[in-house]
Amino acid sequence: MYTPRAFALDDLPEIQQLIQHTRLAQLVTVGENGLQASHLPLLLNPDEGPNGTLYGHLAKANPQWRELQNGGEALVIFAGADAYISPAFYPAKAEHGKVVPTWNYIAVHAYGKAQVFSDAERLLTLVTALTDRHESGRAQPWRVSDAPADYIDGMLKAIVGFALPVERLVGKRKLSQNRSAADMAGVRDGLAASADVRDQTLARFIPQGVSE
Repeated sequence: MYTPRAFALDDLPEIQQLIQHTRLAQLVTVGENGLQASHLPLLLNPDEGPNGTLYGHLAKANPQWRELQNGGEALVIFAGADAYISPAFYPAKAEHGKVVPTWNYIAVHAYGKAQVFSDAERLLTLVTALTDRHESGRAQPWRVSDAPADYIDGMLKAIVGFALPVERLVGKRKLSQNRSAADMAGVRDGLAASADVRDQTLARFIPQGVSE
């Protein structure tokens, strides 16, 4: 990911927080069948390894797990908030007109080589943890144990789990830090005034004060 210094996100706890707040990641691999990508919910153990370890699972019918098993490097993309930035947001537009549209966003790329597993007990622990995470906000959370045990056993036979120790992280916050303080404030105010909740979300990340 192309990351100019002004946009670089290097703080490991902040990167890990973004990973944990991203509900659906993209797992990308390359192998004999070319590039493959799957959209997956993942779990991060931040204390396992220098950069943490990601856990997830793929359908056994999905050939991508074989690329993981073959030991090739995988890329996992965590996309955070994003928004279109109109030149109309910039006070500089009225001053000299030398402005163009852009896109602001927050993203993390994680790289590593995965370890594949199919042990039923380990898979059950993984799917239980994933389920509990995403059911936790519900008034009556559904639990894996709510389903018949033999049904769950059958479902576990249809998936393959993986652990991906993160070897390298690239974080990026493109939030108009290369603009003047006035232009950054204009972007923040313009996004905050938008009717689109996605724009409003990104507005909260735009730095206050003097730009970098």
